[in-house]
Amino acid sequence: MEINEIVSYYIHEGSRRLEVSFRLMNDNDDEVRNDIINIDEAEDFGYNLIQEGFDLFDDEDNEDDFDDFDDFDSIDEETLITYLNEYYIVNPTKLPKPELF
Repeated sequence: MEINEIVSYYIHEGSRRLEVSFRLMNDNDDEVRNDIINIDEAEDFGYNLIQEGFDLFDDEDNEDDFDDFDDFDSIDEETLITYLNEYYIVNPTKLPKPELF
């Protein structure tokens, strides 16, 4: 059991949860696994998943066009994959079953 890729994720800032869809190495392309991760629990494992204040646009000329997108939170996907692999090794019964994509 090893996670191959993150398909998508969404940060629920108010509840400090992360909704994530991913595939394991042995999952088919038409399968996906969905889970909701408590960010505080990830921090208990020693992982800081959220990169706060990430600046999507470094180009100052375009800043005015994208004011709504400045300083949004993002996830380092490699760190997320590492955390999820460790989490499901420790908690194998919590691994979601594959669903059709």
